[in-house]
Amino acid sequence: MIETYTLSNGVRIVLERVPTVRSVSLGIWLFTGSRNEREEINGVSHFLEHMLFKGTKTRSAQEIAEAFDSIGGYVNAFTAKEYTCYYARVLDSYKEYALEILSDMFFNSIFLEEELEREKKVIIEEIKMYEDTPDEHVHDLLSQAFFGNHELGRSILGTERRLKAMTRDTLIQYMETFYTPKNTVISVAGNVDEQFIKEIEKRFLHFNRKDPQIVRHEPTPQYQSIVIEKEIEQVHLCFGFPGLKAKDERLMSLLLINSALGTGMSSRLFQEIREKRGLAYSVYSYHHSYVDTGMLGIYAGTTKEQLPELIEAIEKTIDELVKNGLTDQELNNKKEKLKGNILLSLESMSSRMSRNGRNELMLEKHRTLDEIIEEIDAVDQQMINETIAHIFTGKRAEAMIVPK
Repeated sequence: MIETYTLSNGVRIVLERVPTVRSVSLGIWLFTGSRNEREEINGVSHFLEHMLFKGTKTRSAQEIAEAFDSIGGYVNAFTAKEYTCYYARVLDSYKEYALEILSDMFFNSIFLEEELEREKKVIIEEIKMYEDTPDEHVHDLLSQAFFGNHELGRSILGTERRLKAMTRDTLIQYMETFYTPKNTVISVAGNVDEQFIKEIEKRFLHFNRKDPQIVRHEPTPQYQSIVIEKEIEQVHLCFGFPGLKAKDERLMSLLLINSALGTGMSSRLFQEIREKRGLAYSVYSYHHSYVDTGMLGIYAGTTKEQLPELIEAIEKTIDELVKNGLTDQELNNKKEKLKGNILLSLESMSSRMSRNGRNELMLEKHRTLDEIIEEIDAVDQQMINETIAHIFTGKRAEAMIVPK
């Protein structure tokens, strides 16, 4: 059972008790990410995420790292387009300790100038590493091709030039604007009790900061084509199509379509492009949902000589999907696969914590397992065909990284 609480200052707590395990996963979720950045400070969300690990009023960066290592725990963070998360996984006997450290990082980070400049260098290396990994970098190019100059089209990491221009005040101003009580969700899953809610309240009830007036501009798909050259062996190709926003009632249909199209070894793209034609080692599809929009992407990598056949094979697979939809057997198989994936994910406290945190931020509601299964089972062929027609309109964005 998922329990939700809202503190008097607006901080939300999502708790899922699993008394049969000996671990606890804890995450501090912020409803802000690279989408909330002005163009001149693109990358600040990710930079701030790094800096919260670089020392507080009472702990150095090394002491933060050693604190979790010494208890056999794990701590990390990530930045997405619309949210940021700081999380830890520990034995249940150390849950209060983990909460104390995470809240110390959250409230008491000091952003020393020397740490700031050192971490800029680290992130610049991260940017270079990312750009040297074409099967990852091409997805950023696809976002740019699909969303254009909209905030969703920009890189989460930012650019070297913009990063170098950021100051301590840049981070503090961004944090004071977007790290606010109503933007904050504490998600916990594992062996916890009522007392732990009181511990969270003790750490976060004093949190008072004016909530921002966030104005999100809904993007319009641009369907651009971006091609860059690099010293590589393969062509890395991405196509982008309209998807669905996080609260869209058709989202379950889209997840089943995506599964049939390009997730797993039995998917149509895998079977046609890898198994039948041998054109690619890696080929798959994926979907990203945002507050007000979404994008379905297709990725494949092949040699320059085989690129025309690869594109033809992808187009053929899509055309068949548009013309004939899914078979009844295929739809049933993908329903069972999706249900199985959800059930298996329940074995991980980290998965439960992450799902609950995202759902509270993006959907502001939680469904029981029975409700999710019921929603999957309710998808019929008419819903599938209507969703296919929404995605594949004949227009697409394209991104390619090709050998020089």
